[in-house]
Amino acid sequence: MSFVPANGDRIEVRALVTVYEPRGEVQLKLEAIRRTGQGQLYEAFLQLKQKLESEGLFAVSRKRELPPYPRTIGIVTSLQAAALQDVLTTLRRRAPQLSVIVYPSPVQGVEAAVKLAKMIECANQQAEVELLIICRGGGSLEDLWAFNEETLARAIAASHLPIVSGVGHETDFTIADFVADQRAPTPTGAAELVSPAREMLLRELEQSRRQLMRVCARLVEGRAQQLDWLARGLLNPAERLRRQQNQLQQHATRLAMAFAQPHAQRRATLREAAAKLELLSPQRTLERGYAALLDSRSQQAIRSPATLAKMSQIVVHLAQGSADVELTRVQPRSGVEF
Repeated sequence: MSFVPANGDRIEVRALVTVYEPRGEVQLKLEAIRRTGQGQLYEAFLQLKQKLESEGLFAVSRKRELPPYPRTIGIVTSLQAAALQDVLTTLRRRAPQLSVIVYPSPVQGVEAAVKLAKMIECANQQAEVELLIICRGGGSLEDLWAFNEETLARAIAASHLPIVSGVGHETDFTIADFVADQRAPTPTGAAELVSPAREMLLRELEQSRRQLMRVCARLVEGRAQQLDWLARGLLNPAERLRRQQNQLQQHATRLAMAFAQPHAQRRATLREAAAKLELLSPQRTLERGYAALLDSRSQQAIRSPATLAKMSQIVVHLAQGSADVELTRVQPRSGVEF
């Protein structure tokens, strides 16, 4: 037997049935036994885990380092997943300067693993991001099964981009977690793992500034002492001393400028990134005269007139409020641009 059943396990057996007529006893001689239901899935999980581990796909030596200060990250998940909103909310709070590209894919179902793998390959080919987050919310073993498929595991292992997995809850473990370069307990944890907090960056910049100022002060003090020593050794040092004092002042000015310029550039970059992110917010888009149309029942965004029907109910969201609308006519665009 490949495993020892315990009380409560659901199993399937192949057995030879014999009957002892004198005592009316029936005996089963087991020839094979296997798990069924979730037990069978778990057995498949263990077999694949053992296979990939023996190939070295879980080895620490092949794990890629995450970039400490990424500028653009990719998210591989479903556009309808609550996990996506959790990740975006965390990134906006911690690092609004980051750019985000979403590679949409179903995260549950028969084709989910293949499509997730294709999105990872697409992100690697397009080379638009510096790392990837692959995530979804919690669920049962069946719900998370796409992340236990060999197709997805090998796509993660073949990726040139570092990958952080944030699948399910803290107690959920999938094959994707073992192959990924970093595993986060939740989608929110994955976002925190890849995004250095803006406050932390500002503290590091301030520490660097203070350290550089201390180095500059020691350098200036050393040059001043050297100049003083040379001045005392001269019979008539006035002119030479004046030139050296000017040089010392120039060095001090250059050192201060060398620090101030990159420091100011970094602050300007942060402000510019924050302003761009604000311009791209949904609220700003509505304020520019656009509207968002949602199906009144499913609350899903309406992207095509093909999904609309006469007398259907929709909700129109504007910058200052919303309105419930009943359609009387649906007409596709005739090619005329707005």
